[in-house]
Amino acid sequence: MGRRNSTDMPDFILMGLTDSAETQLVLSVLFLLIYLITVLGNSGMILIIRLDPQLHTPMYFFLTHLSFLDLNYSSVITPKTLQNLLTSTKSISFLGCFTQMFFFIVFVAAEGFILSSMAYDRYVAICRPLHYPVIMSPRLCWSLLSGCYVMGFAYSTVIEISMTRLHFCNSNVIQHFFCDTSPILALSCSNTYEAEITIFICAGSNLLLSLSTISASYLSILSTILKINSTAGKKKAFSTCASHLLGVTIFYSSTIFTYLKPKTSYSLGRDQVASVFYTIVIPMLNPLIYSLRNKEVKNAALRVLKKGEGSRQIK
Repeated sequence: MGRRNSTDMPDFILMGLTDSAETQLVLSVLFLLIYLITVLGNSGMILIIRLDPQLHTPMYFFLTHLSFLDLNYSSVITPKTLQNLLTSTKSISFLGCFTQMFFFIVFVAAEGFILSSMAYDRYVAICRPLHYPVIMSPRLCWSLLSGCYVMGFAYSTVIEISMTRLHFCNSNVIQHFFCDTSPILALSCSNTYEAEITIFICAGSNLLLSLSTISASYLSILSTILKINSTAGKKKAFSTCASHLLGVTIFYSSTIFTYLKPKTSYSLGRDQVASVFYTIVIPMLNPLIYSLRNKEVKNAALRVLKKGEGSRQIK
């Protein structure tokens, strides 16, 4: 079989997570349940924030878009994974594969910058509370949000271009459950050094920019909290950041493990477990993290429900 690139490559075959029919059935039920919770949780979060005027603040503005990104990047991966688990058709076209990879990278990269924007918002709220309404103006919020999406598309475009230059010779079988960069690099028979460097630079700069913003914000927040005299004041200040810190830790620990490593360290089983976590599980966890630990969201949900019940009674 000769060298082939994206213009003449036949469909890819996604091998998935397991060959066992019983395990595939169990995983399909589990992933379907997780996906339903993801859709309901993130859609519910967006709906509650939009319907409750008391949540129309910069913090919840960014949380709305975090839920939007979680919903989208889960939807890019999970439905196709479920199809592969439930049917014998495991093929995906070259265009479909690279489209899936493109939008997944867009949403994941944008989510990293959304998390850093949320950290900056918490910094202003705690360290500069008197100036908060002026600094976190609607114009700044929309500018930060636009930057998140623009950077996401820019990173994904650069990575996509470098990946489409690869050649594939002897196999079209992807040893993974979706079209991610690592298994496609492992499949290629051409020199992948340029693509690896491109991915490393893009992923590294994304992490450097977002994590430096998050770290600087939380160092300032910690310094401010330590200066608060009352224990109740410290606890209240910390509680406003706890959910975000937990979300940041979960998101970045899995993405750093997956992307900031060379091709030679790629391990099928280890990478699949990590990939399942950040593609399928994390989008489900975020709405739970930000709602179960947040009294404002709980109270807003109750107000929306009571308002809905009141409207039905009037009718």
